[in-house]
Amino acid sequence: MSWTPAADPVCQNFRSHHALDTIIEPRPRDLGNFTVRRLLPSIGRKMVGPFVFFDHFGPVEFAPGQGMDVRPHPHIGLSTVTYLFEGEVVHRDSLGSEQTIRPGEINWMTAGRGIVHSERTGEESRRTRSRLHGIQLWVALPKPHEETEPAFHHHPADTLPVLEERGAEMRVLLGTAYGGRSPVRTFSSLFYVDVLLSADSEVQLPAEQEERAVYVVDGNVACGDEGFGASRMAVFASGSDVVLRAERSARLLLLGGTPMDGPRQIWWNFVSSSSERIERAKLDWRDGQFPRIPGDDTEFIPLPQP
Repeated sequence: MSWTPAADPVCQNFRSHHALDTIIEPRPRDLGNFTVRRLLPSIGRKMVGPFVFFDHFGPVEFAPGQGMDVRPHPHIGLSTVTYLFEGEVVHRDSLGSEQTIRPGEINWMTAGRGIVHSERTGEESRRTRSRLHGIQLWVALPKPHEETEPAFHHHPADTLPVLEERGAEMRVLLGTAYGGRSPVRTFSSLFYVDVLLSADSEVQLPAEQEERAVYVVDGNVACGDEGFGASRMAVFASGSDVVLRAERSARLLLLGGTPMDGPRQIWWNFVSSSSERIERAKLDWRDGQFPRIPGDDTEFIPLPQP
C-alpha cells in the first residue's frame, strides 16, 4: 500500500479558496483529578461527519495510589472510541467486558439501545507514578442503528494498518484512508487516522468524505499561509484539496465522514435523533433500569440535575 500527494493542491490560501470552514478552540472540562480539552460539540460546529464528541485528555501524571476513576455511567445512540498515546485504562461494561486499553489500540463500544461502562486506572499502574494521555470520541449512530444491540470490540495495535510515505506515517484507526482499511466495524462511512509528520513533511487530507477536520495533538502544521498549533481543530470545506505541512515534527488526528442523516440531540451521555428517547433514557437511569457492570456495581454517576 502506498500514498502519493495530489499534484497542485488547491490549499494555497484558505480565505481566497474557501478551504477552511472554521477553527475550533479547546474548552477545558474538569473531571476531578485531571482536565480534558473538549473540541466537539462546539458552538460553531456540532459534528464532523458522524463524530459528535471529541475529548483530548492529558498528558497527566498521577501520584502513586491515584489515577482515572470514571464511575459507571450510561450511553445510548452512539459508539465510543478510546485511543491512547500513553498509559493504560481498564474498560468494564454491562456486557461483562473487561479490557485494558494500551497505546495504539482501538477500543470500540457500541451503546445502541443502552449500555453502562466505567473507565479506571488499573491496580498495577496505581502502585507507582503513572501517566495518561489519549483521545475519546463519540460516533453518532445512523437512525436505523440507534437502537441496535450494545456491543464491545477491542482491536490490538498490530491489527491497524500503517502506511509510510515521505516522512509521514499514517495509522488508519477507523474506516478507509490512503489505501488502508481499519478492521473496526463501523455503521457510517468515515475515516480516523493518526499521523506522525517529520519536519517539512506533508500529508494530504483524504478527499473522499464530504466533512473533514484535522486536530493538532502536538507541534505545528501549515496550509499555505495559515498555521495551526497544538490543541486546535481545523474543519475544512467539502471538495477542497488540503495539504498540511509540518513546520517541525507533529502529530495529527484526521477525521471525517458522510454527513449524518439529520441533527442529533445530545444531553449528558445520551445521543439521539429523538428528544423523547433521551427523556426516556434519563428516567431509566434515574430509576435504575439500565444494566449493571459485573465487578463494578457499587457506585455510579448520578443523573445530572437541571
